Amino acid sequence: MSSPVIFPYKKLISIDPEEDAPVYLQIAQRMSHLIRNGHLPANHKLPGTRTLSELLGVHRKTVVAAFNELEMQGWIIVLPNKGCFIKNKRAEAVTGQLVSFPAVTGFSIATNTLLESTPDPVSSRISFDDGQPDIRLAYAEQLAARYSAALSRKINRRLWGYQPGGENIFFKNQLTNFLNSTRGLRAAPKNIVSTRGTEMNLYLAAQTLLSANDWVIVGNPSYHKANMVFQQAGAILKPVPVDHNGIDVDAIKRICKRQSVKMVYITPHYHYPTTVSLSTERRLQLLELSYRFGFIILEDDYDYDFSFNSNAELPLGSIDNKGMVVSVGSFCKTLAPGFRTGFIVAPENLVKEINKLKAVVDANGDLMMEQVLGEMIAEGEILRHLKKTHQIYRDRRDHFCNHLNKILHSTIDFKLPQGGLAVWLPFRTRLNLSAVAKTCRAGGLHLPATLLFQTRDLTAIRLGFAAFNEAESIAALQTLHNAITAQRI
Repeated sequence: MSSPVIFPYKKLISIDPEEDAPVYLQIAQRMSHLIRNGHLPANHKLPGTRTLSELLGVHRKTVVAAFNELEMQGWIIVLPNKGCFIKNKRAEAVTGQLVSFPAVTGFSIATNTLLESTPDPVSSRISFDDGQPDIRLAYAEQLAARYSAALSRKINRRLWGYQPGGENIFFKNQLTNFLNSTRGLRAAPKNIVSTRGTEMNLYLAAQTLLSANDWVIVGNPSYHKANMVFQQAGAILKPVPVDHNGIDVDAIKRICKRQSVKMVYITPHYHYPTTVSLSTERRLQLLELSYRFGFIILEDDYDYDFSFNSNAELPLGSIDNKGMVVSVGSFCKTLAPGFRTGFIVAPENLVKEINKLKAVVDANGDLMMEQVLGEMIAEGEILRHLKKTHQIYRDRRDHFCNHLNKILHSTIDFKLPQGGLAVWLPFRTRLNLSAVAKTCRAGGLHLPATLLFQTRDLTAIRLGFAAFNEAESIAALQTLHNAITAQRI
C-alpha cells in the first residue's frame, strides 16, 4: 500500500481558488478521477483526514466533507478503527480491471518501418563502434569551465530566452571563420545553418529538398541512417558501386542520361563505410555532371577533421561556383558524440528554407553551448584540441592496423585508411557475421549489427579504432580473431 508520503497527493489533487465548486467537492472530484484511472487502486488505504488536510493545506473539516462525499458516491469505504479504503467492487465495475497507462493507442496509427531500428544493448566489457572518438579525450574540463563562466556572465543571460531567428550571431560568425579557414568554403554567416549534428543535417536537408518519388543516388554500400531519412522523405534510392577511387561517377552519368535524378549523396572525404576517398578526377567529373543534369550534391564530410594525409582534398563546396553543393558536417567527433552541434552550408535562398523547418523542430537550439563553442573557436582552442587528438588517433590507427595485419592477414583484404576513425575490413572468404558477433559477445566483446555488412557479394565489417587504447585494441582484436577462427573450423 502506498503511504501518504510515497503517493503524491499534493501534486495530483490540485485546488483552484477560482473554481466555482467548493473546496471539499474539488477534492472529492480529483480523488474520484484518480480512482477511475487506477492511480488509487482497489483496497488502497487513504491517509487520515488530519494527515491529508496538512498535505493539501486545507482545514480538516474540508477533508472530512470530501470523504463523506466519496463514501456517498460509493468510491470509498470507512472501516471503524482501521481507516478509509478505496472500495473494491466500485473500482472494478468502473474500470473493468486495475489499469495502468495504456499500452496502445485507442486510435489507429501508421507503423513506420523505414525508421525502425532495434536497440543493440551493450552488455560486454568492451565494444566496437563505427568510428567514434574516445570520450576520455573529450574537452570535458575546459568545456565545463567555459560553460560555467558563460552562464555567470550577465551579458549572456539574453541567451536563456528566445533569440530572433533562434541564432547566436557571435557563434555564426566564428563558425564561418572556422569553416572558411579549414575547408576553403568562402561562406558568409547567411550561408550557414547551425544544427544538432549529422542526423539533423540529413533530416533538414531531405525534408526541404526532396519530394515523393525523387531519385537519390547513394553509394553501395552507404550510410544506413541517411538512406532511411531519404526514403522517409519519399525518395527512391538508386545505389551505385564504390571502388578504391570512391563512388562510380560513370555509373551516375549513365543513370542521369535515362532518368531525372534529384540528388546525389556522397561522403567524399572518407566514404562511409569503406573509408576510401573520392579522387580529384571524380570530384571534378561529379561537379560537371551536377551542372549538366541539375542534380543536388549533398556532401557529408563527417570525418573531415581527422585526415592523416597532408594532401587531403578540400570539400566540393569549396570549388562549386553554381550553387549545386550542399555541405554538412558536425563537431560531434571533434569533441564528443554527445556534443550535438553541426552545420549546413548552402546558398542563401536554401538556408532560408531550411531555417523555416528548423524553426519548427528546433526553434532556439542550444544558444549557450554555441556561445561556448564560439569562444573556443575564437581563441584557437578547437584547433589546439584537434592537433592533440589528431596525433593520438593516428598512433592508434597505426597500432590497430599493425596488430590487425598480424592476426588476420590471411583472412582480410584491407588498406590503411588515410583518415577517419574506422577501418573497413572486407573478408576474402564468406563468414556468418551474425555468428561471429554472437561468439564475440560470449567472449566479452560487443560487435553491433550495424557494423556488419553481408550480402551475396560482400562480407565486411567496419571497425572503429579511436575509442581503444593499445591494450584495449589488442584485447578486442584477439577476441574477434578467436570468433572468426571458430567460424572457419
